[in-house]
This record gives sequence, structure tokens and C-alpha cells, in this order.
Amino acid sequence: MTVRRLSLAALVLILLAVGVLALFQRQIGTRVLERIADSQVGRDTVATLPDGLNVALCGTGSPMPDPTRAGPCSAVMVGGKVFLIDSGEGSARNLSRMGIPAGRIEAIFLTHFHSDHIDGLGPVLMQRWIGGTYTRPTPLFGPEGVEAVVDGFNTAYALDATYRSAHHGPALAPPSGRGATASTFSAVAAAGPAGLVVYRADGLVVTAFTVDHGPVHPSVGYRFDYAGRSAVFSGDTVASARLTTMARGADLLIHEALQPSLLGAVERRLDERDLPHLAQIMRDIVNYHATPEQAADTAREAGVDALVLNHLVPPQPLDYGYAAFLGDARKHYDGPITVGEDGMLFSLPRGADTIVRKRLF
Repeated sequence: MTVRRLSLAALVLILLAVGVLALFQRQIGTRVLERIADSQVGRDTVATLPDGLNVALCGTGSPMPDPTRAGPCSAVMVGGKVFLIDSGEGSARNLSRMGIPAGRIEAIFLTHFHSDHIDGLGPVLMQRWIGGTYTRPTPLFGPEGVEAVVDGFNTAYALDATYRSAHHGPALAPPSGRGATASTFSAVAAAGPAGLVVYRADGLVVTAFTVDHGPVHPSVGYRFDYAGRSAVFSGDTVASARLTTMARGADLLIHEALQPSLLGAVERRLDERDLPHLAQIMRDIVNYHATPEQAADTAREAGVDALVLNHLVPPQPLDYGYAAFLGDARKHYDGPITVGEDGMLFSLPRGADTIVRKRLF
């Protein structure tokens, strides 16, 4: 009898709670959204970072659909400035979610011109321009060919820019600051034994070096050095002695990774569903990407302190699958290996040898 009374009382309370939620849905919804705005609007993670080299993952995905990942994009934050490496689809939204103001972007570095590495540039360039009320375009660094990318985006967004200047006024949207300007460097020079320094300011040195992503030429990676700390970004590449040389002694290696054993399952399903052209693409892409095991070999041979995998192929929407994605990588390298996720932050403080990992969302 007592149990029945308790059950009835619990049911009444549940019904009352549901009724209250329904009755005050508008007020409760407004308050929840206000709380979200309080915590997110105007958030500036960059201002809270320690002095040193700070690396955030604003996109760890690939052209294949993954609801948990934006297209390839990494951010290096130094001295209050933000430097992007590539800008795949969705990267602007992730930067906002992480509290990395686009208005702080100092420059963007492209590894190559595959669509998935540049298709997020439009929103990033627009938000950087408006967010910082810049009077000069965003410097966009890359090897030969970056001029065509810049011209294309500037043309595609030209009308959008006139609308924004007309609506908000030239003080908030200075017409001279829209879009990007090409900062072209020589791929031949970047193929030299020490790479090519393409940026140097306020203690930060950025070195470009060629990698092997054939038939995509030119294709480069980047090394960032600051305050005795270093991070290397592979770009898209097969296993490469060149990358190993340029990553020598780095604190952090951010390396692309494709797991053929898992991609094979995608290929077989496409064949079974009579989509041979798409299945052939799955077979083709294996020969110009590195496996997790090969990335681990590079990390070991270069003597880096930690390895982070990004540009994950095939998609990895569940962390339960990471063991399958990694394969035997942990047998090839005994340092820490992280399967990259959007929103991750790795801080390399000045005067230390630690790497502090956090989540920004």
C-alpha cells in the first residue's frame, strides 16, 4: 500500500513538473539562452592563454562527412595573435565556439589547395575583417598558386563585402580591409635542406617545407618555433624523410592520418551498392596519405615529444573506434598519441617542457 502511494505521489510530481515546464516554456527558454549568451558571447580564450606556443584544433576532419568534425584547420596562438593553418569547411564556427576571435587572426597559412583545406576561407576572412575592423586584407601565405585562390575568394565575396560596408558603414566594415592578399613563397626554396622561413616577427618563426602529396604540387608543411617551443604541421603527405627531418626535436607533431583497413570497409560497401566510381576514389586516396603507424614512425624517428593525428580518414564520430583507427601505431612510438578532436587545445608554456591539454568545447 505504501509503495503504491509513493508511486502515485511520484507520478503526480512528474506531471506537475511537466506542466510547469510547459506553462513557463517561454520564460525558461529565454533564461537558458541568456545563460548561454553570458558564457559565450564575447568570449576570448586567447587573452587567457599562457605565454608560449598554444595550438588549437579547429577542424580535424576530411572531405568525408563527419558530424563531429570540421574540415582541416589548426590555430597557433602566440602573444595574443592567431595564425591559422588551413581553413576547411566549418572552421569559422569552431573558432567562435572555442572563443578564438576571428578578429585576432594575424595570418593564414595554406598547406595546399585541395578544396577541403580552403573551402572555409570565405567565412573566416569575412569574420576576421569585421571582427577587427581591419583596413588591410588578411595575409594568406602559400606556395605558387595561392594568388589564384586569393583572387577567386576575393571575387566571390566582392558583392557580400559591399553589402556589409553599406549596411554597417565604412567605420565598422572598411572597404579596404575585405578579403585576402597573397603572400606567395617559392616551393623550390621550401624544398631546401632547412626549409624556408616565411614569417618572422615578435619571436615567432614559421618555416615552410615541401612534403609529398603527389600529384598535388606544390604541397607543404609548416614548423612554428617560439620561446624555445615548437609545433610541426604535416599537411597532407605520405610518409616522408623530409617531414622527419623538419620535425626533428619538436615538442608537438600534428600529422594527418588515414587508416586503410577501415577505409576498405567503406570501399566494399560502395562496390556492393553499385557505386564503382566512388569506390575507386577510396582506392585512389590511400596512395597519397600516411597511416597512423607511419605517422608514429615519423614521431619516433624525429624524436618529438607528442603526436596528434588530424585530417582523419575515414570519419571517427565515436571515440570507441579510436583503437581500430590507431591500429598498431602505439607499437611504433612510445610517446603520447592523441586522436585529434575539434576543440582540443595544447599549450606549450615558455620555459617549460610540458604540454597541457584542454578542451575548449
